[in-house]
Amino acid sequence: MTPTASTSGTPAPELAPVRVWDFPTRAFHWALAIAVVGSVVSAKIGGNAMVWHFRFGFLVLALVVFRVLWGLLGGRWSRFVNFIYAPATVLRYLRGQARAEEHLDVGHNPLGSFSVFALLGVLLVQLGTGLVADDEIANLGPLNRFVASETGLLATSWHKEFGQWILIGLVVLHVAAVLFYLLARKTNLVKPMLSGDKWLPPGTPASTDTARTRTKALLVAAASAALAFWVSQLGT
Repeated sequence: MTPTASTSGTPAPELAPVRVWDFPTRAFHWALAIAVVGSVVSAKIGGNAMVWHFRFGFLVLALVVFRVLWGLLGGRWSRFVNFIYAPATVLRYLRGQARAEEHLDVGHNPLGSFSVFALLGVLLVQLGTGLVADDEIANLGPLNRFVASETGLLATSWHKEFGQWILIGLVVLHVAAVLFYLLARKTNLVKPMLSGDKWLPPGTPASTDTARTRTKALLVAAASAALAFWVSQLGT
């Protein structure tokens, strides 16, 4: 027996599994989680672990570049155009007046979209400051030689202090939101990010997730990795 939606006064339509998160998006999500945790932990350990901090940092760079490109080329619900919302749409969503045809709760809802863009933005700042950083001990970003000494030191300060804690705060907020949806709204957000599917009403648009799509994602990932490797070599 499949789950059914509930509405007041009218029979609930039978739900069916719909592919929302394509495999490349799911792989990106979990790889980024591992890379961010690894980069933070290695930075906290310091010393020889900083080698891994840089490695995780370049992995994050490749993943963020991939996600930006996949936000243009990926499956329907992974594309930025489908979760960039007008202010009026956000207000209606917050008031509980979302229109059924908008499908605001299929992929990233308006609040979730803010989280996605905030995280990508903070990661870009952390990457940028890390690439030009200089801790005046043993660690130098590969792009440090292209900036003034004062700029590198200022970037290092941000990267190690405010930027780091903002990133950690966003990660904690993300986990808290997942737990809130699970405990308060009985909605499991983790399972769809593992399987790719959500139980949704008939007619809900699905994301394309085919062998061709995955091959395209592999090419995008290879290009992103090549860019990250090239950047890593600029300091040698």
